[in-house]
Formats: sequence, C-alpha cells, structure tokens
Amino acid sequence: MGITDRPGLQAPFFGLFLSIYVISVVGNLGMIILTKVDSRLQTPMYFFLRHLAFIDLGYSTAVGPKMLVNFIANQNTIPYNWCATQLAFFILFIISELFILSAMAYDRYVAICHPLLYTVIMSQKVCWVLVAVPYVYSAFLSLITTIKIFMSSFCDHNIIKHFYCDSLPLLTLLCSSTRDIELIILIFSAFNLVSSLLIVLVSYILILMAILKMNSAQGRHKAFSTCGSHLTVVVVLYATLFFMYMQPKSSHSFDTDKIASAFYTLIIPMLNPMIYSLRNKEVKGALRRIWKNLHKLPM
Repeated sequence: MGITDRPGLQAPFFGLFLSIYVISVVGNLGMIILTKVDSRLQTPMYFFLRHLAFIDLGYSTAVGPKMLVNFIANQNTIPYNWCATQLAFFILFIISELFILSAMAYDRYVAICHPLLYTVIMSQKVCWVLVAVPYVYSAFLSLITTIKIFMSSFCDHNIIKHFYCDSLPLLTLLCSSTRDIELIILIFSAFNLVSSLLIVLVSYILILMAILKMNSAQGRHKAFSTCGSHLTVVVVLYATLFFMYMQPKSSHSFDTDKIASAFYTLIIPMLNPMIYSLRNKEVKGALRRIWKNLHKLPM
C-alpha cells in the first residue's frame, strides 16, 4: 500500500525520500571508503563505524529503492520471491545493527575506562569476533523467520499494509495459525532488544562514572559530547523498535507503524554518518587530506 494512497502526496514524498536515500547512500558509502583507505582511521572505533555504515546502507537499500518505485508506479506490487528476499535482508541488517551498536558501546567503554589496555583488549581478532557473531546470528534468525512465514498458507487477500515486506503486516495475510511465528518473533525481538540495550546501558553507566572522575573539564566535555551523539541515535532506534515489535498484533495501527518504520529504515541511516562520523575531527581531517591529494594529481 506504500506510505500514502493520496495522489497529491506521491510526488512530494518521492522527492523527499529520494533525497534522504541519496544522502544516506553517499554518506555511508563515503564512510566505508574513507575508513578503509585512510591510514589514520585504522582503529577499532572506525572498524565498527565501517560496519555500521555497511549495515545502514544494507537495510536502507533493502527498503528504499522499491519504496521510491512505488511512488511513481501505477500499481504498487512486489513479486512473491522478492518480498521474501526483502524481508530476509531487512531482518539480517536490522538485528546486526543492534549488536554492532552494542559492540561500539563496549569499544567506547574500553577506550575511556581502560585506555592503557585498549589496544590489547580490542585486538583485531576481538573486533572481528564482535562483528562476525552478530552477522551469523542475524542470518540465522532471518532465515528462521522468513522460512516460517513463507512456508505458511497465504489467503487470497494479498494487500500488504506497509511500504515494504515486514513480518507483522505479512502475518495478517496468513490463513494458517500464526501463533508459533508470533511467539518466535516476540521472544527473539525481546531478547535482541533487551540484551543489546543492556550492553549499551551498562557500558555507558561505567563510562559516565569514569567521566565524572576526570579532572579535566575539557576531557569531560569531549567525552559527554561523544556519548550524547551516540545515545541520541540509540534512543531513537530502540524506541521505534520497541514501539513496533514489543506489542501484541491486535493493538497495532499500521499507519502509525509506517511512520515509525520510516525513521529507522531511511532517516536513521542518513543521520548516522553525520552523528557518528562527520562531526569527528579525525574524519574531517581525513576528508581534507583526500581533497588535497586529489588537487595534487596531474591533470
């Protein structure tokens, strides 16, 4: 059904979301390339930022292009296999995002609370484990959920009350019992949200305690500023996900869900490069170095 069925809003929404998606792609792709090629950004923090940018690019691309096509198409349709593929990739990336954010919070905890042991604790092997485990776990949950839904019996009713193939709107189209699938979604959603949020909260409580013990006012201000940016995105993401997935199906309003979904599928991926990276002095320095090197190239 898309974002809206009002003809007068199709063109403005197309322009708005096209701009958001293009900024998201440029920002996240640029961050991936920048943190890969610049020698001064080869630290654990930028390693995690690179994977966060990859994940943001992944789930915004799983949703964005098809949504934009629907704004200008005469009829909003999606093939059965494409719908399953979109759901699988979206679940893969959104769950990975939760645990990458947790890994980033743990990384900041080690950097601020144990600076002398930082390079030892956050070794390359540990960093790879902290990103590989979320990817594997997310792929496992994605396959379970997608297979359970698409191996069930669908009714003749084929109108998805959303702008992409998400699990909850698809459940309303099933003729067979959805109890098992709903239970799987509820249990794993609760575990993913609570466990990842708990890691973030514990890390930041310990960071806050360490910051309050700092003697330098400048150091406290810098640390608070970094934590504030991170926590802003965490709060927006977790609030929308709790709102979407931690309530019974009977109480869902799909119009409200669509607004919430737009935040974490398109707007947050656009904001993350700015909040986490583009306000960072090291990233700005890397951009200036690349710009100078480009100007030095012979024409």
